[in-house]
Amino acid sequence: MIKPSNRLNRISEYYFSKKLREVRELIDQGKDVINLGIGSPDLKPPKLSIKNLINALDDKNAHKYQSYNGIEIFREEISGFYKSHFDVNLNPENEILPLMGSKEGIFHISMSFLDKNDKVLIPNPGYPTYSAIANLLGNDIIYYNLTEQNNWLPNLDELSKLDLSNVKIMWINYPHMPTGANASISFFEELIGFAKTNNILLINDNPYSFILNDNPISLLNIKGAKETCIELNSLSKSFNMAGWRIGFALSNKSFISNLLKVKSNMDSGMFYPLQVGAISALNQSNDWLLSLNNIYTTRRKLVWKLADKLGCSYSKSSSGLFVWAKINQKINSIDFIDNLLEKHQIFVTPGSIFGSNGEGYIRLSLCSNEQEIIKAIERL
Repeated sequence: MIKPSNRLNRISEYYFSKKLREVRELIDQGKDVINLGIGSPDLKPPKLSIKNLINALDDKNAHKYQSYNGIEIFREEISGFYKSHFDVNLNPENEILPLMGSKEGIFHISMSFLDKNDKVLIPNPGYPTYSAIANLLGNDIIYYNLTEQNNWLPNLDELSKLDLSNVKIMWINYPHMPTGANASISFFEELIGFAKTNNILLINDNPYSFILNDNPISLLNIKGAKETCIELNSLSKSFNMAGWRIGFALSNKSFISNLLKVKSNMDSGMFYPLQVGAISALNQSNDWLLSLNNIYTTRRKLVWKLADKLGCSYSKSSSGLFVWAKINQKINSIDFIDNLLEKHQIFVTPGSIFGSNGEGYIRLSLCSNEQEIIKAIERL
């Protein structure tokens, strides 16, 4: 037998990859499973995006290799979008890099900046991909605590007491997944000061800004942020394009150039019709986001009722596509969700997959229609 790489000993198969197979098996057995576990929007992208994507399939250059840094008009639209929604100025020539989803960006950033002995600051709880990629590359992780008592924000006083001499990257994610917590401009200013003081590259993974959030902000809105920060964003959540795999990295010319060195050796440019469809999404008026959030507002109220039925407590001020709920029972989150799946055929996500500070919580998705959520409530 040919042995696999030792780096695979540092990771396991992605939780949802395994769990969704189990859910599929239950469905194949005839069980009517209600999936409130994953954040894959069930709504359609803008009609114009679909129409223009289809039309672009007939373009004479549509099926050729594309530029590694995206077509010029796509980068210009991203720049205009950030100016319009965040009042952030970005040079479309060299401060924007289109990506095949944010997950690709997490890998490219890590490959671009981490050397053998560098360490990474990762939130606990937080998106598991940050840890997985650091482990794949063999870099040591320092988990920093996020707690409900501190509104799921990093405690900078606590962090400053650590040995940060070998820390190269710090991942943040606001609005936060899985908790839905928001950061303020003033807190971003403190974070950037902390990063500059400790010579750390600060990266904000920012796909949830426009979902149930009255005050969307960008890390790059802070003066001097580009000197030490990168922001990732995508169209997956705001425009229901999760399967399109359209994201982008934003920062200064030097950082983006470094990412392009990795990207251009690891994959190819984005499919041309997808870029054309994405341009149409970025051109949507604010009515699109208002309509989207009206739907999610209704769904969230129903999910709150479901959480009440489960005896869980939760914040009503969170943003994003999920409700983060505290289990008020003496049971761990894995057993809680397995019992729910077995007895009621309702799948939700255990908080423990996001880190030890996620134990005792569950995450409920808003990516199922009202009828499905009402059916889940009735089952309880």
